[in-house]
Amino acid sequence: MNFAPKPPRSKLAHEWLDYLRGSEGLGGILAKTEDLAKLKIHLKLSLIELELGHLAPKIEAGWRADGQNELFLLVGSSSIASRLQQVLPSLINELCKRGCTCKAIKVRLKPVAQTWEVKPRDKEKISPPRGLNQAARSSWEGLLDKLAPDSDLRKAVENLLKNKAG
Repeated sequence: MNFAPKPPRSKLAHEWLDYLRGSEGLGGILAKTEDLAKLKIHLKLSLIELELGHLAPKIEAGWRADGQNELFLLVGSSSIASRLQQVLPSLINELCKRGCTCKAIKVRLKPVAQTWEVKPRDKEKISPPRGLNQAARSSWEGLLDKLAPDSDLRKAVENLLKNKAG
């Protein structure tokens, strides 16, 4: 099997950072990532200034999708969220001092991942269904006495009592 020779490459290999910095799409991703990293640093410094620096690792920050003026903070617990709500005006002022133009901050709780799992039942531990207890049996028999002898409901209740004997 003979294949045609490959055409010579007209382009040279580029450094991977050149592709990230280019304007064909990946450059925008890199720019947003760098902006978020700077925002995280500014947020941490602002929280330290407000004596809440210990909360910085527990907060995920980002700008709202429709603009760069509203900051969005995701936190893992309601106690952190309520503490941040108390200092929002001061936090906005601190961020503005550091060059982040922020008009509003929204604090939201992160959805919690499910920590429980569903385990299959052991076949030996499954007990077969039992009959009706005495209170249920007497209730069904009381209903049976009130029903007309030729009704479909009476026949269904009779079948229930016959099948659940025991």
